[in-house]
Amino acid sequence: MTDLDPFTDVLDGPMYVVTAASGGERAGCLVGFASQCSMDPPRFTVWLSVANHTYRVARTAEFLTVHLLHRNERALAELFGEETGDRVDKFARVAWRPGEAGSPILEQLSTWFTGRIEGRIEGGDHVGFLLAPVAVCPRAEGPAPRAARLPGATRAGAGPSGLRRRQGERGRGGRVGRETDPPSPVSVGSSHL
Repeated sequence: MTDLDPFTDVLDGPMYVVTAASGGERAGCLVGFASQCSMDPPRFTVWLSVANHTYRVARTAEFLTVHLLHRNERALAELFGEETGDRVDKFARVAWRPGEAGSPILEQLSTWFTGRIEGRIEGGDHVGFLLAPVAVCPRAEGPAPRAARLPGATRAGAGPSGLRRRQGERGRGGRVGRETDPPSPVSVGSSHL
């Protein structure tokens, strides 16, 4: 199999916080694998790691809410990327309100949409959730804030930290552990968040 690292190591895509609610449980995680996938009808796909608490909640959810992280929202990136919902109630640390079917909308993040899950796509260690938008944030006045980007960090979202690279590799922000390591602080260049 061909290794994609030479290609993916230079990607600098936006980062998202994806939230879900089902069966009385809430969950949310940092996601880097996501994209609009259709203009007509409008559709967006987010990919969640099968090892992730948010994935387990999303499997039975009707809706997901996708929040775009802006550069000044590093604390939220760390909370939703470093902590696992298996051990921590992330929503006790942030202001939020329930959206469609209880899907949490984070008050601090102004750019978001909620989508009905139209389908799921198996993709190896991630599952794609095809979303049809049902609610969207109000249009911002003035120039749009710049999106948070995390160059050199894997956008896997697997395990407790979605900001990890394989053992021994270095990104522009420094070395981070492999996916099986216990949670550790994110090491990202401060100019990117």
